[in-house]
Amino acid sequence: MTVAAEAAPPAAQTSLAGDRELVLTRLIDAPREAVYRAWTDPNLLMQWFAPLPYTTPRAELDVRPGGGNLIVMRGPDGTEMPNRGVYLEVVPNEKLVFSDAFTDAWTPREGKPFMTVVLTFADEGGKTRYTARVLHWTSEDRQAHEKMGFHQGWAICAEQLAALVEKR
Repeated sequence: MTVAAEAAPPAAQTSLAGDRELVLTRLIDAPREAVYRAWTDPNLLMQWFAPLPYTTPRAELDVRPGGGNLIVMRGPDGTEMPNRGVYLEVVPNEKLVFSDAFTDAWTPREGKPFMTVVLTFADEGGKTRYTARVLHWTSEDRQAHEKMGFHQGWAICAEQLAALVEKR
């Protein structure tokens, strides 16, 4: 391996952080307001949220503590995967926390909840240090999320997110 290759880490890095947490971080060459807006404006979110060739045909976001969201991903075969959740914490341009433990209006989810997501948007000289911490209820849920493709899928989505906000 050459020195240049060693000095150039991948754009998005994923890691394990304990037995129930997965983490993705990426430095995005855009102000944090733009990155935050791409998470909170349904029209923007639908453009990058699912790892291609999956798409996001529908996004309903009520971005406030206690507000619900519905994000529908569609697979290449046309199968739709609706994901419902509730925002637990909203700090504009800094932090979003949401969980699938509840649906809109704090209604407990049918079946077993899977994860809580903590997104942070930190300013680094006009760029954004985007970090997604995904907390799972059990280590088995974390392992299942890894097998579903967390590392590759979330990295692809981070690249798509960056491509959207960096061109603006």
